[in-house]
Amino acid sequence: MSVKSKYQAVLDLGEKLGVQNGDVREEDGVLKIKGMTNTQYEKNLLWDKIKAIGGESPSDIKANITVEDDSVYHRHVVQRGESLSKIAKHYYGDPMKYKKIFEANTNILSNPDLIHPDQVLVIPNL
Repeated sequence: MSVKSKYQAVLDLGEKLGVQNGDVREEDGVLKIKGMTNTQYEKNLLWDKIKAIGGESPSDIKANITVEDDSVYHRHVVQRGESLSKIAKHYYGDPMKYKKIFEANTNILSNPDLIHPDQVLVIPNL
């Protein structure tokens, strides 16, 4: 199995996330990838996928992933049935951090209990 096929799931995720300026090369048994994600959250998703396949310190892949917008952790499009606490649990692992998301979005939210599908919320860096 080639190292590229080993990490195909990472490349597929990069495509799904819309990684920009992407470059993928295989040299001497090492997969070299680079590109730019929109947010730190997307970069973390790629690294989590790399580690899931190659372990904590894989020696057969080198990734240079940059972030276009590091002023926020992510931008989240609200889906039907979501709440700020559910969104906070997804991104931070703690539903009580919903207050941080609310505070970062007071320009479009006046009540933390009222969010609507298709709103784009800033998920702030902690």
